[in-house]
Amino acid sequence: MLDIKFIRENKDVVQAGAVKKCLDVDIGKLIELDDARLKELKEIEDLRAEVNKVSNDIARHQDPKLKAQLIEEMRAVKDDIKTKEEKLRQIMEEWQLLMLQVPNVPDMSVPDGNTDAENQEIKVWGDKPTFNFEPKDHIEIMNTLKMVDFERGTKVHGFRGYYLTNDGARLSFAIWNYAMDFFSTRGFSPIIPPVLDRKDSFLGTGFLPQGEEDLYKTQDGDFLAGTAEVPLMGMHAGEVLEKDILPLKYLGFSPCFRREAGSHGKDVKGLIRVHEFYKLEQLILCEANHETSVKFHEELNKNTEEFIESLEIPYHTVINCGGDLGLGQVKKYDIELWVPKENKYREISSASYFHDFQTRRLGIRYKDENGKMHYAHSLNSTAIATPRILVSMIENFQQADGTVIIPEVLRKYMGGKEFIK
Repeated sequence: MLDIKFIRENKDVVQAGAVKKCLDVDIGKLIELDDARLKELKEIEDLRAEVNKVSNDIARHQDPKLKAQLIEEMRAVKDDIKTKEEKLRQIMEEWQLLMLQVPNVPDMSVPDGNTDAENQEIKVWGDKPTFNFEPKDHIEIMNTLKMVDFERGTKVHGFRGYYLTNDGARLSFAIWNYAMDFFSTRGFSPIIPPVLDRKDSFLGTGFLPQGEEDLYKTQDGDFLAGTAEVPLMGMHAGEVLEKDILPLKYLGFSPCFRREAGSHGKDVKGLIRVHEFYKLEQLILCEANHETSVKFHEELNKNTEEFIESLEIPYHTVINCGGDLGLGQVKKYDIELWVPKENKYREISSASYFHDFQTRRLGIRYKDENGKMHYAHSLNSTAIATPRILVSMIENFQQADGTVIIPEVLRKYMGGKEFIK
């Protein structure tokens, strides 16, 4: 959430940011509502001050008739206050709804564009494999090697269901354990957070109200998180932190749940777009400084790039265009892995920074050395997501005899095996 004072003082910039993100938000209407909100607040405060003043006068007066007259006058004023408070409540409901729809202002370096097709490539790494045989897709390879069972997964779960079996499961554990070792050396504290979370954390991180259709909701009104970002940010909601503990760097490991409500016709086979998966997520809370946020944003993305490079999977990195940014994101990078059978790159990681957009919603502040309060800045990035990474790994390392090479860094987690066969 942006500060209303910032919105009022920079309404053209905020409106332009919404346009760049392809979002329909009427900043002019919000300011009109804010004017009405401030007007009602002042009138209510003035009336309350009058009631307090007259109450003191009533206590001092000895004349019963005058006291009765003043009491009757104040009863009318109190009725007026109740009327105005109801009007203010209605204004506040509309004002708060509009405030939740106002997007963060994208960085100047974010390119224009409406969809992910207009994201701009900024880095390419690795050599795409060349095969002297007709390569297979991950579905055929993993079925043949008994690494996955889609048929029974669909029977039990329904659409997009799957079982990871045998070396499919072992390879996932290997990736998780290696990722835990890799990212822990980068100064991240490991956390396994709850993913059945209250609504406040989803509102605070910006996944509500706009993204509700993609969330699984319980009968109690809670939601299942689609990323550890939600509970990791909620962990410090309403807290005042000491500056000397910043930055806080967390590595969250969690199951993730996404309905993929708008993707019924996309990637209906395989492990690209599933309803439940596991992910390690990097998250940072740092001081309220743009340069610091930019520095950590580059660091987060580089961490994942170097993790992918250690696995020797070809990838490229793109900077996301305005239309492919979320509500709170100032800037975002996507890392996409090469998928040979599809002859295209597929997203595996997103790295974003938010300034104080999320922390203002969640009330995460810190005191500086002078005791002044600031909202912290927040950033997050995928460390790695499974089983999606298996798609690229299996297809890039497939061999003519049907076996799959295990990346060297994972072999010690796979009992020393070099091949899946």
